[in-house]
Amino acid sequence: MRIFASNTVVAKSRFWYFMSKLRKLKKANGEIISLNVINEKRPTKVKNFGIWIRYNSRSGTHNMYKEYREMSRTDAVERLYQDMAARHRARFGSIHIIKVVEIENTDQIRRPYIKQLLTKDLKFPLPHRVPKGSSKKIFAAKRPSTFA
Repeated sequence: MRIFASNTVVAKSRFWYFMSKLRKLKKANGEIISLNVINEKRPTKVKNFGIWIRYNSRSGTHNMYKEYREMSRTDAVERLYQDMAARHRARFGSIHIIKVVEIENTDQIRRPYIKQLLTKDLKFPLPHRVPKGSSKKIFAAKRPSTFA
C-alpha cells in the first residue's frame, strides 16, 4: 500500500485507517513490518501524472481525477494537496488518494491545461524587457518603455 504522508507517524496512522476500512483489522491485532521511502528512478525527467482521489467536502463525498506535470510522484501529490486546499477547501484528512499513475502515452492525457504543454517547440513570451541600448545613461529624463 502506497501512502503519501509528511512523516512516519502520519504514515502509520493513515495505514491503520485504510486497513480498518479494507479488512476487519485493528491496530492491536496487526504489526507494521517496515516503512520505505520510494525514490524516483529518473528524478530529473518531467513526467505527467494522473491521480484518482476521493474527498469529503461540506456537501458530501466526491470522486475526482486530476492531472499534474511534475518531476516526481511525491511532487505531484504535494501539488494535489495544495490545489485541493485552494480550489475546494479540502484538507489533508479529508482527501483519500486512490491511485497515482504515471502517464507514458501523451494520447491518454485528458485535461487541456496539460495538453497545451505537450506541443513541440513550446516557447513562452518574455514581456516587459528593457532594451539593451537604452541602459547606457545613469540618469534619464523619462522612464524606459518596456512594452515591445
